[in-house]
Amino acid sequence: MSLPNPAELISQMALRLKAHLEHRGISEPRFIGIRTGGVWVAQALLDELRSDSPLGTLDVSFYRDDFSQNGLHPQVRPSALPFEIEGQHLVLIDDVLMSGRTIRAAMNELFDYGRPASITLVCLLDLDAGELPISPDVVGATLSLEASQRVKLSGPTPLELELQDLAL
Repeated sequence: MSLPNPAELISQMALRLKAHLEHRGISEPRFIGIRTGGVWVAQALLDELRSDSPLGTLDVSFYRDDFSQNGLHPQVRPSALPFEIEGQHLVLIDDVLMSGRTIRAAMNELFDYGRPASITLVCLLDLDAGELPISPDVVGATLSLEASQRVKLSGPTPLELELQDLAL
């Protein structure tokens, strides 16, 4: 299986996101990337949209429902939201949507900061393996992987996708 080109996906996603926001009447959304890959994708989208909007970052490590099982990732960093959450239209960006648990954790954290007017979910890849009923509003590509396969995003520039086979 060949993976899509991230730069092409970002260009397509920027067009879809712009249309989505215009359709909903949202003129000044606040962009938030989920560490680490989501921040890279968010910055690439902001660059493609030629936007100088501030970028918020979330590290959802403490909000994950598997925190007690998996422990704390060694590179946990604080979240940084340079704007109010209350009443804002948020664009929440992640690199890969798999189980939906990261998105759920991100939304839990965001609601601790306030109640947003709306959240638009944007993902570079949807692996269509949702355990939770969460789907992106804007997605670059949907992929179906074998159970032993994973996709790894490296970046921030250039963004590159790599297919990994854990069975090897």
